[in-house]
Amino acid sequence: MIGLLQGLISLYILLIIVRALLSWFAPQQQGGAVAQVDRVVIRVTEPLLGPLRRIIPRPGGSAMAIDLSPMVAVLLLALLRALL
Repeated sequence: MIGLLQGLISLYILLIIVRALLSWFAPQQQGGAVAQVDRVVIRVTEPLLGPLRRIIPRPGGSAMAIDLSPMVAVLLLALLRALL
């Protein structure tokens, strides 16, 4: 059971990393495989990243500042996986 939880946490970490990478190369078109993957990844990761984004202030304070919530989420999930 613990191995399954660790595997799911690893998969979630991977999805967060994919989301961060896709944000750099955001698909401009509404359709296409990349846009569909982007929508699915956002839908799956937003329940964790959304609340973190509201808690963690953006460095620089502007909308163009770096979003640190994916890094914090990966660190927290890696810690949780190590504690299991």
